[in-house]
Amino acid sequence: MTTQQTISLLTGLAAMVLLARLLGALARRLGQPAVIGEVLAGIALGPTLFHGAISDALLPTDIRPLLGALAAIGVAVFMFIVGLEWDAALIRGSGAIAPSVSFSSILLPFGLGAALALYLMQDHGTGNKTAFVLFMGIAMSITAFPVLARILTDRGMARTPLGVVALACASIDDVLAWFLLAGVVAVSGSAGPDEWRILLAVPYLLGMLFLLRPALRRLADRRGSLRLTPTIFACILAGLLLSSAATEWLGLHYIFGAFLFGVVLPRTGTERLRHEVHDRLGQMSGTLLLPVFFLVAGLKVDLSGLDTSGLGDLGLILLVAVGGKFIGAFAAARLNRMPVRQSAALATLMNTRGLTELIVLNVGLQLGFLDQELYSLMVVMAVVTTAMAGPLLTWLLGRPTNDDLTGPDTSPEVAEPTHSAEPAKGSAP
Repeated sequence: MTTQQTISLLTGLAAMVLLARLLGALARRLGQPAVIGEVLAGIALGPTLFHGAISDALLPTDIRPLLGALAAIGVAVFMFIVGLEWDAALIRGSGAIAPSVSFSSILLPFGLGAALALYLMQDHGTGNKTAFVLFMGIAMSITAFPVLARILTDRGMARTPLGVVALACASIDDVLAWFLLAGVVAVSGSAGPDEWRILLAVPYLLGMLFLLRPALRRLADRRGSLRLTPTIFACILAGLLLSSAATEWLGLHYIFGAFLFGVVLPRTGTERLRHEVHDRLGQMSGTLLLPVFFLVAGLKVDLSGLDTSGLGDLGLILLVAVGGKFIGAFAAARLNRMPVRQSAALATLMNTRGLTELIVLNVGLQLGFLDQELYSLMVVMAVVTTAMAGPLLTWLLGRPTNDDLTGPDTSPEVAEPTHSAEPAKGSAP
């Protein structure tokens, strides 16, 4: 790197971190998740405003590959944290309602998204039509577990019956969405001439779950209560990066390896260790690495040339995304005898897409499933569906109290979660 590149990189990063923090704080004051302000910070620096003059002056093109590398690390760390916090106990504690609501809130938007893709294909279709249709179905089916958990925590709902069901549904959605996306990536031929490597994905998954995870559990049992020493932290970071590299080599995407490594870390006997890992990585990721990702994602969003046709496509995307998720979740909740307002609140929460959707969209753009115009419209959908959750919840439930949230006795009984859903201080929502 030249001296000028170093100066541009450091000053650009400083401006980016401060702008993301400022707009994130402003979003929080307006009752929105911080991720809304941080995404808007990335879009504001992109080509949508002033034809990219701000980003060209602040971030010359010769340093953008470096930003892309930092963004990739940020996404890998974030996905590891999501896997680290994923807890099957939430699903077991929610009874039968969570699986039924989750499956319904995936199947309906997936089908509607695939149908919409057939219409959008004439203007936005890519070379692999099957992958495009499947990817659009997945993109409409996403629920962002971390953002949903932050919304529930901010409203004091994380340990209420409604909050537990929402967290359980979102956790199921997360895992199913990643498996579906991995399947689409696998069948799309994105691995190039070494497609045979994808056959090793199943042995890798089984090895992580049934060899590495029990070995780590036995190690944790022998060592007792583990503390996060520099050596253990270094080993966790190395494992995260190596697992990410492995799935990228297999022809999937590095996000799956990062998520899987977080999942396989043992849950029992390591509560303190996992909390410390979450806290350290969450602060680094949420303060520096994820703002870089938001910037890189925002640089690809260009709404300056949006015309009537584009607005029509955006309207259809919002209708399918919001309607599919809401109707699917609401209908399943009502079939489980959940009260109307709680069913509507649950359906609203399941529409929260946030950062998870942005990661999926970036995978789609990177692998050629989306063109830049459709990517931009889908990012707008992700922001709108996340921003609408807070106001709709206030309208449906008012200011949360235990009486409002538990509802009448006809609602399904749900056990409290086994851990707090509150993200670590400084971590991304």
